[in-house]
Amino acid sequence: MLDYKVRGENIEVTEAIREYVIKRLNKLNRYIEEDAVANVNLRTYNSNKSGKVEVTIVLPYVVLRAEDTHADLYAAVDNVGEKLERQIRKYKTKINRKSRETGYKGIDSRNEFDTEETDDEALEIVRTKSVGLKPMNSEEAALQMDLLGHDFFIFEDAETQSVNVIYKRRDGRYGLLETAEL
Repeated sequence: MLDYKVRGENIEVTEAIREYVIKRLNKLNRYIEEDAVANVNLRTYNSNKSGKVEVTIVLPYVVLRAEDTHADLYAAVDNVGEKLERQIRKYKTKINRKSRETGYKGIDSRNEFDTEETDDEALEIVRTKSVGLKPMNSEEAALQMDLLGHDFFIFEDAETQSVNVIYKRRDGRYGLLETAEL
């Protein structure tokens, strides 16, 4: 079962909005076997109803995340719910193909999906490239990424000797993925 944490930026999360979010995302409960938290962020850009909805659900073996920006905040909630359901279907179908006997922990194995609904071609690896990792700091990596004209850059952190990834976010700023031992 999902527990919902609904948060708003530039918007007061009223009981009506909260109930609408829960109502639209409750259909995901039939696919999720264990307790999980759905973190829902609602953001509006101006005084009308337009806004952005981001939902993240962390399960033991997979993180589900979807976002949508729409002129109508309620339509964005609907779109995010549909995106999350498609993600679950796609992931579930792949897992069922690989392990028909055992199923998968975290997503209900009783719900079977048509194999036609998945897009296997989207996950086909069409090119493999080897890269040498040069020790550098994150600022140097960002500069190197910009010089190459890429959206991300893999590098070895000069201080920690760990492999990190720097990437350009949609808002034009930079993000850093640091590796950690599990």
